[in-house]
Amino acid sequence: MDTNNDNLSDSQIVALVMKGDNSMYALLVERYEAKLLRYATYLVKDHDVASDITQDTFIKAYVNLRSFKPGRAFSPWIYRILHNEAMNVIKRSKKTLTFSDMGDASNNFSIGFKTDEIVDKNMLNANVRDCLSKIDLKYQEVLALYFFNNLKYDEISEILHIPTSTVGVRISRGKAVLKQMCQDNGVNYE
Repeated sequence: MDTNNDNLSDSQIVALVMKGDNSMYALLVERYEAKLLRYATYLVKDHDVASDITQDTFIKAYVNLRSFKPGRAFSPWIYRILHNEAMNVIKRSKKTLTFSDMGDASNNFSIGFKTDEIVDKNMLNANVRDCLSKIDLKYQEVLALYFFNNLKYDEISEILHIPTSTVGVRISRGKAVLKQMCQDNGVNYE
């Protein structure tokens, strides 16, 4: 790829694609594929299914690119498409959303509790899959988007179609619930 293209914003790339330069869409795929695949894997717990969802997301995004509003951020728009695709797959398969069986992906999970200094990272990593699997879906989603995908509150708000204030509340409550789950599973915070 041309290094000059790397400096283009998502909106600029979308504008070029809409003007007929379809090859530029590959830049968007390159920028978002790994992030979207990671999020899809968190949601469906199956890498192959997540890969299919990610591909379907890029296809739907391309087909519906004209519905993208140029003044808005591209990231929440494409994450929302992926989120909807994943929810459809989950509904069809009747799977519950948990964070168990995430494998190595959860080993890099860290949470900024108010008491970060006293949380032993090794204990958290050893127990996080089990703890997260016991948290409500509404908390799992915001924690995954915020901590794993490093999205901002307003982006999460757009993706999940909830107010920004609700995102903050769910992250705060989710962290508290996660902390309590970890403590209930024997993680000592003292």
